[in-house]
Order: sequence, then C-alpha cells, then structure tokens
Amino acid sequence: MTKGSSLRATRPVILQVLPALGTGGLERGAVEIATAIQKAGGEAVVAARQGTLLVQLHHAGADYVELDLKKKSLWTILRGARAIERIIREYGVDLVHARSRVPAWAAWLACRRVGVPMVTTWHGTHHATWWGKKLYNSALVRGTRVIAISRYIADRLTKEYGVTPEKLRLIPRGADPVRFDPASVTGERIQRLAEAWDLPHGARVILMPARLTRWKGQGVLVDALAKLRRLLPSGWVCVFIGPETDPAFAMWLSKRVSALELRSWVRFAGNCADMTAAYALADVVVAPSLRPEPFGRTVVEAQLMGKPVIGTAQGAMMETIIPDETGVVIPPDDSDALANELERLLTTEADTLAYLAENARAHVLRDYTVRKMQAATLGVYDEILGSDLRQTFEGGEF
Repeated sequence: MTKGSSLRATRPVILQVLPALGTGGLERGAVEIATAIQKAGGEAVVAARQGTLLVQLHHAGADYVELDLKKKSLWTILRGARAIERIIREYGVDLVHARSRVPAWAAWLACRRVGVPMVTTWHGTHHATWWGKKLYNSALVRGTRVIAISRYIADRLTKEYGVTPEKLRLIPRGADPVRFDPASVTGERIQRLAEAWDLPHGARVILMPARLTRWKGQGVLVDALAKLRRLLPSGWVCVFIGPETDPAFAMWLSKRVSALELRSWVRFAGNCADMTAAYALADVVVAPSLRPEPFGRTVVEAQLMGKPVIGTAQGAMMETIIPDETGVVIPPDDSDALANELERLLTTEADTLAYLAENARAHVLRDYTVRKMQAATLGVYDEILGSDLRQTFEGGEF
C-alpha cells in the first residue's frame, strides 16, 4: 500500500493516462472505468488530449486534465512524466493506470519518482519484429499489475514478455446490455437509418462496422459481395459504417466497388450516431479482419443485439464468437468462404436465426458486459491499494 493510501482507502484517487479521448475502444474503456470509480466512491482523474468522449467523462463526474501524449518521441515521454508527476501531487493520486505505450513510459517514470503504483492495460496487438520495438512495447508490462483484454493477448504477454500469473490479469472488454438491447430500439429509429442509407424495401442488410483501413478487411468483403451476387442476385444490401482513417484505401475501395459493378448493392454510410439501431437493422454483421483482433468490440455488440456474426479464425474472435452457436469464423482473406457463409446466413430459416440470436446474447451477458469489466478492474485497484471499490460498486444499483 502506498504512502497515504490507508488514509484515503475509502476514497482512493485513480489517475488514468491515455493519448486522447477519441471514440476507440481504449478511450471508451477509460471513460467506463472512470464512471465505475466515481460510482464506487473513488475519485477518477483522466489525463489525455481532448476528444469526443470528454462530454461523457464530465458527465461521469471525473476530473479531466489536458495532457498531450499523442506523439511518439522521447521528448513527449520526458515532458509527460513531469506533467504526470505534477498531477499526482496536485490530486493526491494513489494509483496510475496507463493505457498506451507513450503514456505508460511517461507514467512509469513519474510513478518511480513519487512512489505510486502503476497498472497498465495492453489494448492493441503491438507486434515486435525487432528488439527496439519490443523495448518500446515493454512499457505496457511494467505495471504492478498488467491487464490483458483477451486470452489471445494474455497468452502473448506470457510467451513474449514473460509476464507472470501473479502480475497478469485477464479482463475482457465489455459491451453495455442496456444500450445494446433489441427491445429498446423503436421502429422510428430503424426507419430513420433505412431512409438515410436509401435501403430498398425488404432488403436483407449485411453490416460491416469498422474504420476504413485495409487490415479491417473491407476489400475482402467487397470481393465476397461480387461472388455473393452470383449466388444470390437480389434482395440484399451491404452497408459499410466507419470513418475514412485511410483516405487512399477508401478511394481504392470505392473504385473497386465500381469496377465490380456493385454500386446498387453497396452503401458507404460514414460514422453512425445510432449503432444500436444499425445493428437492429442488420441481418448479419461481418468483421473480416486480415490481422488478429486484440478483442473486437463490434462482434460483441452485434451478438448482444442478437445478430449472427462472421469473423476470422484468429486472435480474440476465437473467444468472442462460438462457431455455429453464436456466429461463424472463417479463414482470414478468404472471399470465397465469406461469400458462402453470407449466402448461407441470408437464406437461413427464421427458427435457426432465433436460436443463434438467443445464444449470442446469452454468451455476451455471461462473459462480456461493461459492468463485469468495470468490477474486475476495480478489483485490481483493490489488490494494490487495499480499498473496497469493487465491493461498493457491485453492491450499488446503477
């Protein structure tokens, strides 16, 4: 237990450090944990660059400190370490939780100076092909506890970085079953999206929610759609949701759709503010990633909404999808397999789809809820601080 934490055991101060408050899984996780800290009677502080989720952070009652740790440089790390040290002293921080590599290096230096423990979460894949990259990645295994967001990541940390069972904690990310509840979606919300996307009446909807970047597999899906058109010439539309983070790839993808004469079957919808309605509108949700996903939030959200999912047989999707029980996994970069599974799911009888839907939601409710993730993370803080955040949180009606 750190100096002074026994005096504040009933209200520990937890500082989370991350690059920015954008809309990705890392950032959402930070806001969800800040919310849980506040509800458990602790004090949450988040240091990051401003972003879309700042409003939600303020709504949770957490304190926010602007800190730019986005750039990967030694100067950023050293400047960040001094800033984090000031934050620790100003807020009386008991524990620092770092969620990315540059923030982790800066936090590690600051925590060593002031004698405060650090927890890290390994969110990404972060493959290392040479010793320098491995050293850079190693910031994320320097915490008193190291949180892995899937068994796939936990196994890598054990094999590649020698993280011991005493130090490693497996805490999968989660989705919100209240937000992603099929019964909560009104027909008006679904109609609004159907009109915005110009969907033909009665068309089955293939949905791919992911930022437009090559490794997410949109190119494989487009090739599969060309093959699906021969298997199932009509009665379906594919909607791509997500920002254009790679403009060159987005342009290539659009040209590919035109070259394959798929314009009538494809919609590029950009960002979607109502993902719950988007999932409700979908008949099948696809995540054909070319590389292993460290977790894969969209397939979990889709399963909560009772939708069959198609993922690739690698990474954490081998955990989050139960083949033929909640969805399907196929080999990566296999447009033939993807086309065949799309045709099978789009023509499956209603009773079979209802079976998949029931299994899918039950699977996520059992293993992958936000509340479960929040409670487990608070439990890690309790291990180090001797606090009772988890017990207080689990005993509350939130």
